[in-house]
Amino acid sequence: MDILRIVPNDTPGKRTSALVILMILVTVGSIFAGFSTHSEVLRALLFGISIFAAAFILSWGAELAELEIPKSMAVAILALITVLPEYAVDGYFAWTAGKDPSYIAYATANMTGGNRLIIGVGWALVVFLFWLKTRKGKLEFERGSRVEVGYLLVASLYSFIIPLKGTISIFDTVIFVALFVGYMLRISKTHKEEPHLVGPPKLISMFSKNKRRILTVFFFVFAAAAIFSVVEPFAEALLNTGRLNGLDEFFLVQWLAPLASEAPEFIVACIFVLKLLPKTGFGALLSSKINQWTLLIGTLPVIYAISLGALHPMVLDHRQVQELLLTAAQSLFAVSILLNLRITFKGAITLFALFIFQFLHPELHYPLSFVYLLMAAFFFARDRSHIMPAIKSLWK
Repeated sequence: MDILRIVPNDTPGKRTSALVILMILVTVGSIFAGFSTHSEVLRALLFGISIFAAAFILSWGAELAELEIPKSMAVAILALITVLPEYAVDGYFAWTAGKDPSYIAYATANMTGGNRLIIGVGWALVVFLFWLKTRKGKLEFERGSRVEVGYLLVASLYSFIIPLKGTISIFDTVIFVALFVGYMLRISKTHKEEPHLVGPPKLISMFSKNKRRILTVFFFVFAAAAIFSVVEPFAEALLNTGRLNGLDEFFLVQWLAPLASEAPEFIVACIFVLKLLPKTGFGALLSSKINQWTLLIGTLPVIYAISLGALHPMVLDHRQVQELLLTAAQSLFAVSILLNLRITFKGAITLFALFIFQFLHPELHYPLSFVYLLMAAFFFARDRSHIMPAIKSLWK
């Protein structure tokens, strides 16, 4: 394999090759160790580590895809692929919910946790690192970023319908999937730019086209196979860990599972910031939020209906309703501070502080949802001149 054939004095190349090999070994080793132990806590930890390592490998393959397709499209694909572990875990819960309705709660827990982590931790972390690196108090984006803002705005507004009616249905699937497809088609029309690669993708980009493509496919196939081989035992180990130790299973699924699957995505975004490519890093997380807030939600009722054998909606209980309401409110507030195509250091700190507050005080989800909506109303009023351009960006 070419990635191992680094000249003796190529120290960075050696380190990069070693990192690829390490992630492959960690993925495989954690899977075998996880299936070998009988401790539920250890199984959850080991399978979580394997998902973490596989997600890194997936992100490398997605970054290499930037060499073949338009940059904005590649960023969206990068975002889609790097959250594949999140889709896999959530898909498992939705499928099992067709046999056991109690699993509907876990599907919504994983989905809402992942969405709130992206904004409350991911976005804030990128802006904080940007400030730390440059001492600049705001990160500004080009006009083309209105496409992302526009689609996230529409998806966020529609998402309030779900907690109001208390179900996630096939009708919601139609709306959310249509938004995702529209988003992908819209950004596919952007011009192709030279990609900014770091780490293993940068090294592999110097290979011949055929060898590079072979490694790209290998990254995709290997990581996907690893993730799907452990998604069920990982999910069940998390639940069993809660049951055996008196912990809240909903809490574990909502935060630990997304943390394992999305941490590599956060790390990759941070690497872009440290390489002084903050817009690329933030753009990947913004695109991740869009596809999780459209395609991820949209696929859940389909998987559930197939498993159930009937077109019945996923009925939400009171806790799930308030979780979805809070997630929708956070999403709308996040859109409001991006309307003017910039995010400030203060805005990022606000996102993080409110995330920590809701994490520590889950009993205050309704009041916090109101706070998010009140602040969103302020920013929408202040930057109202940017609303129509964002909406028009959906088609032109």
